[in-house]
Amino acid sequence: MNCEFKPAKISSAMTSELPPYVQALLKPSAYPEPPTKIDLMQTQMSFIFLTGGYVYKTKKPVNLGYLDYTTLEMRKHFCVQELELNRRLCPGGYLDVVPVTESGGSFMIGGKGKVVEYAVKMKQLPQGRMMDVLLPKGQVTAEMLDNVAVKMAEFHARAATNDIISSFGSPDSIKVNTDENFSQACKYIGPILSQRSYNTAMNFTNKFMADNAALLRQRVASGKIKDCHGDLHAAHICFADDIYIYDCIEFNDRFRYCDVANEIAFLAMDMDRYGRADLSDSFVRSYIKASGDGGIAPLLDFYKCYRAYVRGKVACFKYDDPLLKDKTAIMNEAKLYFNLAYKYANKKPLVMIVTGLIGTGKTTIAEAVGRGLGYDVLSSDIIRKQLAEVPLTERHYDNFDSGIYSPEFTQKTYNELFSRAKDLVIKGQSVVLDASFKKKADRLAAFKLAKECGADFLAIECVADESTIKERLEKRQREGAVSDGRWEIFANIKKEFDAVNEFPENNVMILDTVHLSGNTISSILEKVTGL
Repeated sequence: MNCEFKPAKISSAMTSELPPYVQALLKPSAYPEPPTKIDLMQTQMSFIFLTGGYVYKTKKPVNLGYLDYTTLEMRKHFCVQELELNRRLCPGGYLDVVPVTESGGSFMIGGKGKVVEYAVKMKQLPQGRMMDVLLPKGQVTAEMLDNVAVKMAEFHARAATNDIISSFGSPDSIKVNTDENFSQACKYIGPILSQRSYNTAMNFTNKFMADNAALLRQRVASGKIKDCHGDLHAAHICFADDIYIYDCIEFNDRFRYCDVANEIAFLAMDMDRYGRADLSDSFVRSYIKASGDGGIAPLLDFYKCYRAYVRGKVACFKYDDPLLKDKTAIMNEAKLYFNLAYKYANKKPLVMIVTGLIGTGKTTIAEAVGRGLGYDVLSSDIIRKQLAEVPLTERHYDNFDSGIYSPEFTQKTYNELFSRAKDLVIKGQSVVLDASFKKKADRLAAFKLAKECGADFLAIECVADESTIKERLEKRQREGAVSDGRWEIFANIKKEFDAVNEFPENNVMILDTVHLSGNTISSILEKVTGL
């Protein structure tokens, strides 16, 4: 269970609210190697001092139920635990446990006088190489994740297990954790969490456990319950001179003792949270190959749902913390994780059409959704040229409504598009249909297909101003693309485009692709959750 969440930077205006030793450690003179700059971060549980070369982390005197840091001896104990446990995966990052002392009103790291706190001393890793920083920039590759998967497989192979550790993989023990999730999250039903989403995740979780008790017991019998990292997500992985996987759970054994499938699902879920289901799937495949543990596959959605709920719940805890000020960002983070949990729990497939005029970014959005949410994408541009038996990049600048763009060939293209979509949806797979859908009849045909297959339906209408469309279409002609759309036929297509007004408001999302704001995949996921 991740109970720290991402650290928040503390502004200078807030320092007067902090404990005296924390205020003192903002001065270079308090350190054995006086730094030129000190940044202070905090979580619900810790104060973190970044000094350039090193990081010093102290624990807050809190009792959050799942952890107890209320005495100095407890905080010292858990600092030592943190050092020893993290050296399993990150030996080069964890250096020592050092005292914070006070003498004559002055505080120092490792000085003389009364010990008032303890700090874990770590190597400061480059923030720009953290996985949660690289993911939004598109700078994490499948090859990088192959290396993480191998490192985790090797770690799990040597991780401790025994009868006590294995007992935490029993159905009864797992249910303690899942029940705790829902009991602690229910108070946030309303502005953060919908009743429908909550019920769906809880019902899925309870049904999965009832139906798969034998599978869970078999995982125990085969030795798959290990002393794991317990908090494996993107913010705890750094790609620098080595792969640093740090900040494991030290404060509560039951959050660290788990099925290795649970651990792998956590990181896979976190990549889904960044809209990279493609990397998530690649990582899982690499781990299965490296570990030989194909048994994790049927457990992934269950544990992804569990982990997403943990993260959403902990974001809610942060929302209640008076020292953490950015409530809107925290609320949005919680909603994103709860929406992900709903996606894993809701086994009803989705038919999504991406409609709009040429040049409005339909294909870009469709591909982003497919990559981000793991949905199959079917493109009318590709299907049209496959039916015509011509190379995908071959230009066909036929007269408007003629050649392979004649009404008859276009209908043939849509018929094939729907046929392929139906084959996928009846297998329970969600699909994104990338086409102009300029005619209301074709959009209604997609809606009918979803209804007949027992699937949800969402139409995303992409819009853009005409100057942007013209610029995009001219660039497309210069660079080459499967689509033959060009500015010369834009006016004719616009004239023939039927307004998208035939669906209930809940089933339509208008996306301005010129002024995209925030996380587009997150916005789409929230819309899907509300269907």
